[in-house]
Amino acid sequence: MTITDARTDVVAAVPKRLFIDGAWTDAASGSTFAVADPATGRELCEIADAGPDDGRRALEAAVAAQEGWAATAPRARSEILRRAHEIILARTEELALLMTLEMGKPLDQARGEVAYAAEFFRWFSEEAVRIDGGYAPTPDGANRIVVMRQPVGPCLLITPWNFPLAMGTRKIGPAVAAGCTMVLKPAPQTPLSSLALAGILAEAGLPAGVLNVVTTSDAAAVIEPLLRGGRVRKLSFTGSTQVGRILLAQCADTVVRTSMELGGNAPFIVFDDADLDVAVDGAMAAKMRNMGEACTAANRMFVHRSVADEFAARFAERMAGLTVGPGTEPGTDVGPLIDAAGRGKVEELVADAVARDAKVLTGGTTPEGSGYFYPPTVLTDVARDSALMSTEIFGPVAAITTFEDEDDVVRVANDTDWGLVGYVFTRDLDRAIRVSERLEVGMVGLNTGLVSNPAAPFGGVKQSGLGREGGRVGIEEFLEYKYLAVPVRAAK
Repeated sequence: MTITDARTDVVAAVPKRLFIDGAWTDAASGSTFAVADPATGRELCEIADAGPDDGRRALEAAVAAQEGWAATAPRARSEILRRAHEIILARTEELALLMTLEMGKPLDQARGEVAYAAEFFRWFSEEAVRIDGGYAPTPDGANRIVVMRQPVGPCLLITPWNFPLAMGTRKIGPAVAAGCTMVLKPAPQTPLSSLALAGILAEAGLPAGVLNVVTTSDAAAVIEPLLRGGRVRKLSFTGSTQVGRILLAQCADTVVRTSMELGGNAPFIVFDDADLDVAVDGAMAAKMRNMGEACTAANRMFVHRSVADEFAARFAERMAGLTVGPGTEPGTDVGPLIDAAGRGKVEELVADAVARDAKVLTGGTTPEGSGYFYPPTVLTDVARDSALMSTEIFGPVAAITTFEDEDDVVRVANDTDWGLVGYVFTRDLDRAIRVSERLEVGMVGLNTGLVSNPAAPFGGVKQSGLGREGGRVGIEEFLEYKYLAVPVRAAK
């Protein structure tokens, strides 16, 4: 089969309709919107464009299914997730190609995301049967405290375009394990992976109404009435801080429980005693995963002045050696950015830095032709007041500046509204622990450029979000505590 045939087949296999109460259905208005291939800018397909009435129908289905689903045995919920995990892995090639077509990442990276996404279902299949409570006497011995855990209720899940499969499983997995029903609203740029995931979960035995998927080009019109309506009990959102603030305000009316993974401005700190081989490898991982379109991407690179020239030269050589092209082509290391707006933002940030006397070691020029490609770019002598240093880049651009003093670099690293992740490279154990503790972030990559793991609590502080996803605490976001006071009479 040719790649063209495979492209046609995987897109054709995905239902292009809304998934509500276990059935595929058109939008009430009959409207559709286009999904494009960022490598060419050409349309892949048209899918259903939900409006407010469709959102209400989806939530009604979730509300109706909640009581029965909450009463389902934990082992039954666990087995559904386990089966879905196995189906995802069995369909790695199809799901990876689908993801590459709608999002742009190279096939090797897409395969990696499929494995990462499946692991959330395996992890939470194991957590589903470990939901516990507590029993204790009161201090005076007259009562017993019995604590139980119960699902929070119908959830609204909003996922981004950059990891279209994994962000779905990272939210759906704990919701299913906890016994919550859901309405999922995927990003309009990459809805096909979510629709394919809905089909897989139905095949794995998820009952009708537990997961409902609404695709829309007008998220505000669909989401706001749901949040203000009083029946959504939990919002889980991954996206920009700007949108997160709006959603938090909408949640306030009915005190909707929220967890949010928002923007990042990750510092990447290389000390003078760092192993530069390890640091360059870490920089490649932290900067170029997903073409830099990741909230965990290294955004501000601070390198000690004594090793800055050597680090920059090695790093630029590695970046220059990457192959840019469509993600479906063999040998591609760097696919396109998501759309014209995403590439335009990167172009403006680079232009601003160069205007402030930054030096371009490699890249920095937009290629001719179709698609939203931008080359891996390394800039040195980046002024600290450049927009690159205060704006989430979301592209394959590395901005390097130097430092000499530990206190100074920690202060500058913390001088931001965001606090998702930071990276520290040093062979000094005392310094490693000291700086990791001082960084105002939710996660630290110590001598590594990769922090994401389904078994670890993912999330940030400050304006990078609320709550955690993954790890043993991931399911906590979907559970409530209920306490029973039980008097115990003394024996006569």
